[in-house]
Amino acid sequence: MATTATILHADLDAFYASVEQLLDPSLRGRPIAVGGGVVLAASYEAKAFGVRGGMAGRQACELCPQLIFVGGHFREYQRLGDAAIKVIGDFTPLVERISIDEAFADLAGCTHLFGPPGEIAKAIRQRVRAELGLPISVGVARTKHLAKIASQVAKPDGLLIIDPETELEFLHRLPVELMWGVGPVTKARLAEMGVLTIGQLAKTPGWSLERLLGPAAGEKLAALAWNRDRREIKVRRRARSAGAQSAIGRKPAEEHIFRPTLLHLADRIGSRLRAKSRPGRTVTVRVRFANLKSVTRSMTLDAPISATVILAEIAEDLVRAALAEHPDEKTISLLAISVSHLEEHWDLELELPLGLQDERRCPGTKIGMARWAADRAVDKIRDRFGWDAIGYGSVTLGTPRSVPDEFRELAEKDL
Repeated sequence: MATTATILHADLDAFYASVEQLLDPSLRGRPIAVGGGVVLAASYEAKAFGVRGGMAGRQACELCPQLIFVGGHFREYQRLGDAAIKVIGDFTPLVERISIDEAFADLAGCTHLFGPPGEIAKAIRQRVRAELGLPISVGVARTKHLAKIASQVAKPDGLLIIDPETELEFLHRLPVELMWGVGPVTKARLAEMGVLTIGQLAKTPGWSLERLLGPAAGEKLAALAWNRDRREIKVRRRARSAGAQSAIGRKPAEEHIFRPTLLHLADRIGSRLRAKSRPGRTVTVRVRFANLKSVTRSMTLDAPISATVILAEIAEDLVRAALAEHPDEKTISLLAISVSHLEEHWDLELELPLGLQDERRCPGTKIGMARWAADRAVDKIRDRFGWDAIGYGSVTLGTPRSVPDEFRELAEKDL
């Protein structure tokens, strides 16, 4: 683990909204939201009224009546996001991009060329502002965890360098929700124990955290609370999974609700897996109920899959199993699917028809190959005419999705 502050975390501020204000100067200084039925991103002016990403458009307008909705310029998001990451790459080759507008970098090996880490961070911010016209917040610390927290504290449009000698003093006074992995549910559970700051978390007995959060999560958070983070910068990360999720509001936990949603998610994931020739063996679903409690169920297969309908059918079975084990939960608010244990190089292997019940889900059987071939035909049509040119009936004929496909594609570029 590094003993000096050489890990940089850079995060473009309110990125999608900032790009819209850059493209249309009349929007600068005004509360804007990218999206429509759902807020995909909000400017700082809108956030001041409580508007947040993922919020329903109607609720956002109630909080901020003067809110301006814009449709989004997705190609510009990609272009400017790439350009900002390239600026960081001009200083060090050790850059780990973790989203379209966010990256880590290791500055240890380039200080002899460009000066101390703080000077490099200042130069990066100045170039992004001068060349791209965008605000970017940067944190520099000894670990990835602390560097990311530093960039959050530095927002908006700031720079914060954490001295290793005072890092725990800085870290322990911060609210616990700034930690990686502490979402609203975990925050609420910790608050019930009286844990509101990272310092209070650090002093909480390990057995108490494990009982509350589970062994893995409890141990991880305890280590991060003391800034014990051995993760290194990973260049050219290869995705180990592909996933997608859909927040559906508060809907009855019934098949006519979850089947079309799961098919749409399977369609998004399957098309990405096929495009990269990386089928996966383990399918995991997550169901979040109205009370924000979540359950996950998974299944590992003998052969990797990438066919949409096979993936959707497996996901449906897993969701039914999760609902059967929680009969008191009548309302769901989110569904998610992920596929892991992806194959790097894989060729379809033919399987003999043995009359087994699950042959329809085996990729190498006659039925499985027919499903895969149908998917590939759909992929080719979409490649030529666009995603909306063809699709599965129960999804295509359903209610329009409020999140544009271009936005989903930007968020799914990890594979």
